[in-house]
Amino acid sequence: MYKSLTIAGSDSSGGAGIQADIKTMTAHGVYAMSVITALTAQNTTGVYGIAEVEPDFVARQLDCVFQDIMPDSVKIGMVSNPKIIEVIASKLENYNAKNIVLDPVMVATSGSKLSSDSAVGALVEKLFPLAAVITPNIPEAEFLCEMKIKTTSDMERAAEMLSKKTKGAVIIKGGHLTESADDLLYYNGEFEWLRSPRVDNPNNHGTGCTLSSAIACGLAKGLSVSEAFSQAKEYITGALTAGLDIGKGSGPLNHCYKI
Repeated sequence: MYKSLTIAGSDSSGGAGIQADIKTMTAHGVYAMSVITALTAQNTTGVYGIAEVEPDFVARQLDCVFQDIMPDSVKIGMVSNPKIIEVIASKLENYNAKNIVLDPVMVATSGSKLSSDSAVGALVEKLFPLAAVITPNIPEAEFLCEMKIKTTSDMERAAEMLSKKTKGAVIIKGGHLTESADDLLYYNGEFEWLRSPRVDNPNNHGTGCTLSSAIACGLAKGLSVSEAFSQAKEYITGALTAGLDIGKGSGPLNHCYKI
């Protein structure tokens, strides 16, 4: 049994965060474990409250996982303050965690801000160097690179900039480009594009969480970054194409569309 750990926030409506990660991992036949960094009161219309978990308790959760069931990969999502980030980085280094996929969650699909500026700085300094893959979307890449991204050439330039902050691969998700849903992988100085038409579905709550978790599943199974990325892209396209429509706002994907 392959095993993967998600370190992220809880989404009470089940479409993003820990809940999306566990559904995705289960759909990939991977045993899912979780370390919760924050509770959120949210649904498809927005985020209405965030209660952070104490850093010491985050550390305790991490110890319990790594001292008993060693994960084959780790996905990191919402980490909302520097102290929690420092704890996560320290524990991942102590336990020699492998196949770390970092989704630098800063803003929810609904537009609600999820991380402080100080947390973003700590994320780049402490966690980027540990990651095998980072998966920012275009708004996140714009923030991290302090530039506007309007074209695929802009995406390539941003990926090169981000690669200087991490030893791993950079994936920039192109779903915010109006004409396409082309995603970019930059690794070892080479660009690889996964091009696909945009799925006409406004219900895309939790797409970033889902993609990064699917990539973590592929890495846990021993796939290369390119193979894991390709399979994850196929999975998320299927989950969007399934056309689940629940909730009053931007609804969730159908993570279990194959079941």
